[in-house]
Amino acid sequence: MPNADKIQVASLAHDLHHAILHLLRGARRDDQRTGVPPAQLSVLSVLVFGGPRRVGDLARIEQVSAPAMSRIARELEQKALVLRKPDPSDRRSQWLEATPEARQLMLKARGRRVSLVADALRTLDEADLAVLSEAVPLMLKLSRKTLE
Repeated sequence: MPNADKIQVASLAHDLHHAILHLLRGARRDDQRTGVPPAQLSVLSVLVFGGPRRVGDLARIEQVSAPAMSRIARELEQKALVLRKPDPSDRRSQWLEATPEARQLMLKARGRRVSLVADALRTLDEADLAVLSEAVPLMLKLSRKTLE
């Protein structure tokens, strides 16, 4: 890859990072309306949209220590947002599952986030919307690569 291409990729990466951070900050401000702290919302998102998980698996996904995840799980359990179930194959392990209240909370929060983005998209002209429409599949592909 020629040096100019490296500079272009670095510049694009910088701009994408900047845009993503601003979108997430806007969403995070709106998430405050749930009354649930960000770390707990993140865990609920995994459980609601990804299904039940072991506490240890959630710790790895959320990149926190097992004791920190146990604390988050206890707090969510106290709020009646998760149910704790024993793992039938390993008695030392437990599964966390989102409650119906958690599902409702997360669906509303996601709906508000999508509305925020939709409102911003409505400010763009048709040509810009077309470019973004073409870019979305690439963004999804890129996001999957960062999780590998």
